[in-house]
Amino acid sequence: MEFISTRSADGKCFTASEAILKGLAPDGGLFIPREMPSLPADFSLSGGLWKAMYQAIAPFFEGDESEGDLEEICRSAFDFPLPFFRNGGRDTMELFYGPTAAFKDFGARFLAFTMEKLLKKRGESLTILVATSGDTGGAVASAFHGRENLSVKVLFPKGRVAERQRLQLTGWDGNVSSYEVDGTFDDCQKMVKDAFMDPELSGLSSANSINLGRLLPQMAYYVYASFLYKAIYGEEPVFIIPSGNVGNSTGAFWAKAMGAPIRKIVLAVNANRTIPDYLETGKYEPRQSIETLANAMDVGAPSNMERLFAMFPDWESFRSNVSSYSVSDDEIREMIRREWEENGHIICPHTACGEKVRRDHYADDCHTVVVATAHPAKFDTIVEPLIGRSVPIPSTLYEIMHKPSKAREIGTDYHQLFA
Repeated sequence: MEFISTRSADGKCFTASEAILKGLAPDGGLFIPREMPSLPADFSLSGGLWKAMYQAIAPFFEGDESEGDLEEICRSAFDFPLPFFRNGGRDTMELFYGPTAAFKDFGARFLAFTMEKLLKKRGESLTILVATSGDTGGAVASAFHGRENLSVKVLFPKGRVAERQRLQLTGWDGNVSSYEVDGTFDDCQKMVKDAFMDPELSGLSSANSINLGRLLPQMAYYVYASFLYKAIYGEEPVFIIPSGNVGNSTGAFWAKAMGAPIRKIVLAVNANRTIPDYLETGKYEPRQSIETLANAMDVGAPSNMERLFAMFPDWESFRSNVSSYSVSDDEIREMIRREWEENGHIICPHTACGEKVRRDHYADDCHTVVVATAHPAKFDTIVEPLIGRSVPIPSTLYEIMHKPSKAREIGTDYHQLFA
């Protein structure tokens, strides 16, 4: 199995393990498979979540140095549930039952376990740089904390994350350091990319969704969820995915390309309209991000668009495969309130974007799955006034919230990370 850069299709090939340790391709592109593999012919749900995800990921590691460790990695990394809120086929897939109550736990834990095993075998060490607009940094910090041969630098935009998210980003010690950047998420993301391209810096890798090791578990849970949905309802679902940096959505497109029973994939975005505007005009224009209630989706220049453009290289093919709709803050508030009043279901602002898109554009489709990306307790100041009650806090989140908080304030020059 070989991987190439999105920017040089005829360039050097890498193994999965090499791609995961590098994070970003040498030319600044993102790693993609030279050829997309198919799901195993004997794929089965009988072994439960972790085993199904292992089966989906295994083809990408064929002949790889991590192939023999992959089953153990998946069993250890995916040791929490993935339930559905069932509503007659108009369901919600709840991805927030991991240690930091966000979907990022799947990718972060897989990446941490894989990297640790590889580095110990090789006798090497790495520094992980991760930019976050909310949930990524907390998931990465949790997954990598205490891992041997690894250190982590978490960058987040000052004043642009929820307080409970901030506590998850800053309550760490040892091999994890946090940096509060006086800028936007896009600034944080640019700092990480600039550091990678600096020839004087070495031993760096990424844990953002640009890393292949983050993307493969996201692909795998769409494989699991789509087969489970079809087994229950006998139909292929439409997945409606809250989208920021587009890694989660890209995982769904990879799952579909491998043969998972997915009918359609829809991207729900907030006021950051880069993708809907491209679909409408044919002109792709990354821009500065806009601050919204769904802060983890406040991305104006989504990195994983490179991977989607590699799959759908022209406007017509992109429009034929990708749908996207924008949701305002007022609509987010409306959906949180209505979903509680009508279904007794508490959702976070990001999930509310998906629910708004479902109600507005797929109201007559009884086979849809909105992807719930974060536990609503992480957004108590937004959610609780709208539903008129407190949201129970998961025990794992409670523990992290009560750790001592510390972060270093810096500007947008990546050199300050290493000063």
